[in-house]
Amino acid sequence: MNPLVTYCVGSLLLTTLLNPVYSQEVSSLSDTLSLSVEQVWERTNKNSKQVHSKELANEIRAEQVQDAIRDKWPTLAVFASVQQASNIPIYDQGIFHKPSQHEVIHTLYNTGADMYLNLYSGSKITLAIQEKKLLKKIADIEVDQSKATLRYEASSLFLSLQQSLIFKRVMQENIVEQAHQLKEVKDYFEQGVILKSDILRMDLELSKRRMTLLEIENDIKLITQKLNQLMGLPDEQVIKPMGLGDYMAPVESYEDALQLALHQSYENRLSEKHTEHAALAVKQVKTNLRPVVGMTGNFTFANPQIFLYPYNDSWYSLGMIGLKASYQLSALWHTKHKIAAAKLAYEQEEVNHHYVQDQVRQQLKEAYLRYNEALTRIDVQKKNFAQAKENARIIKNTYFNQTSLITDLLDANLQVLKTQFELESAKIVAQNKYYILQLTKGTL
Repeated sequence: MNPLVTYCVGSLLLTTLLNPVYSQEVSSLSDTLSLSVEQVWERTNKNSKQVHSKELANEIRAEQVQDAIRDKWPTLAVFASVQQASNIPIYDQGIFHKPSQHEVIHTLYNTGADMYLNLYSGSKITLAIQEKKLLKKIADIEVDQSKATLRYEASSLFLSLQQSLIFKRVMQENIVEQAHQLKEVKDYFEQGVILKSDILRMDLELSKRRMTLLEIENDIKLITQKLNQLMGLPDEQVIKPMGLGDYMAPVESYEDALQLALHQSYENRLSEKHTEHAALAVKQVKTNLRPVVGMTGNFTFANPQIFLYPYNDSWYSLGMIGLKASYQLSALWHTKHKIAAAKLAYEQEEVNHHYVQDQVRQQLKEAYLRYNEALTRIDVQKKNFAQAKENARIIKNTYFNQTSLITDLLDANLQVLKTQFELESAKIVAQNKYYILQLTKGTL
């Protein structure tokens, strides 16, 4: 396979690794939307359905906290009923004889209210409130994690678009340069200095570059479409990345980054909260072994009066207040294995938490080393590009002095293009690695 084609395929693979799949139509400069990466983040956060879903889940948790707090309030119920009673047959001469009918008050009215106030339930309500608050904190972290993940996805697309635009500019400049060089070769051919095959070889390489340029332009359209979809913009909206340039943000030492990651990384924070939730579950199960004490109250306004003898067809009212205590004896044997299971679940969460911390350390180490490796690669590629340009200059002079072959000239030109692509790719990769490092630390 031709080296240029091989390199272009590699460039497209790099673009794919940076999450590109977007599209945009060519429009006038006045329709171009210049955006910094921060502005892209702001738009994607507003438009993301995933983030919106997490925010709604967070609001649900907030309402559940308030609902759990209301469980401390007394319960109050009112009731009313109307009943129609039949006479009471009395079998005073035996069940095989006709009974006599005992007259009763046929219509019964009953209204009133019931109240119950929990005084003690083994801290069951308090623990339920703590659980809802803990779940709310977990939902908060999940919202932040969702936003950070979306920011990284948007950043990857943003960088992919920037890379493709740079590749387009580089390829256009190279095509202009190669076209000028082809004209020089044709002039030498007319003078009888070089062969017709040299012109054909150079024209072939120029055609390949034009085809590569078309592929890059299509990449830009595809990348732009996906980025626009993330931001809720029309597919054809032209985006111009702004604000990155060649600047590489400094990072702290690895030790400082590790301490930050162990406190701020989303995975570690979630694991920590899940461990707290498992510990709380043990306490909640143990509340089943404790008694329940509450204050009860009842008020009745009814007719007829059948609470005390003798009964009479009159309205009466009665209020009662007192204490009620209960204890589930069956909890003594039902709760034993529930407590054991809850303790094992807590132990499992602790093991998972330590595993997550190990994963965070490993991911941070890799992200930190890869970022510094990417910075080093930029310096190497700068040197390679400078050497390739100097080599191409020398080969060009020797070719037109008939001391080198057309293949040497084509290879030198291709090497310049390749090293320039590699340099620009190295800059984009370094910026992408920086965002990965920030995401791993939980600071993106």
